[in-house]
Amino acid sequence: MNQKGGVGKTTCAVNLGAALAREGKKVLLVDMDAQANLTLHLDVDPHGLERSAYTVLTGRSTASESIVRDVRPNLSVLPSNIDLAGAEVELVNSVGRETLLRSALAPVIEEEDYEVVLLDCPPSLGLLSLNSLTAATEVFIPLQTEFFALQGMSRLLDVVELIRSRLGHPIEITGIIPTLHDSRTNLGREVIDEIRNFFGPKVFRTVIRKSVKLAEAPSHGKTIFEYAEGSRAARDFESLAEEVLSMNGSGDAPAIASSATNRSRPGTKSLQ
Repeated sequence: MNQKGGVGKTTCAVNLGAALAREGKKVLLVDMDAQANLTLHLDVDPHGLERSAYTVLTGRSTASESIVRDVRPNLSVLPSNIDLAGAEVELVNSVGRETLLRSALAPVIEEEDYEVVLLDCPPSLGLLSLNSLTAATEVFIPLQTEFFALQGMSRLLDVVELIRSRLGHPIEITGIIPTLHDSRTNLGREVIDEIRNFFGPKVFRTVIRKSVKLAEAPSHGKTIFEYAEGSRAARDFESLAEEVLSMNGSGDAPAIASSATNRSRPGTKSLQ
């Protein structure tokens, strides 16, 4: 999650998910953005969908009915389309509107034994993002290594604290992913240092570097591993996946939260 657009949220969700799936973890990706970029990135046509994240949130379908399974080995997706843009207005008077996604995802995560759930959030702090946060126990923030990187971060930190204190939901920011990094510039290196000084050990050692291959892959409906397996971008995401898997010290997949996490299963991690 990051309310700032263009920071690499979808790129991180897709390629981290793909990297974890390549490690043998059963992964579910959830597209919570009406632009459906994650859905398109995996070569799923959003225009022909009868069921999607929108129909799940509005009670027109269950998550189990709506998931597109095995779009890649070990990798499934709950897709999105433009209909999701109307969900915030449609759900404004719904009882428990902040936790609709959590309620919908919990059964399918339990029944199908997903080890990792990653939610790709829209660039806003509205109801869709709030649903993602309350479905998750952890938040990953892609943060570009550019001048305005930390602008608006205080608002996001406040929202996470609000969910923890007011809603009593156990959620933590556990990972900052430096993205769009150009190691050739002094500015890039300075911003990396500033991010590490601000967030300390929450910042991943892996830095996702700028890459033409990474930018091209979505237009082909491919992950970076399918489009350019030997590229430095693929190596970056392999390294990031290794860090994620080592976070709980056992090498098991973490219990992903701002992608729905099943709190009754301690081996499952939910990331946003």
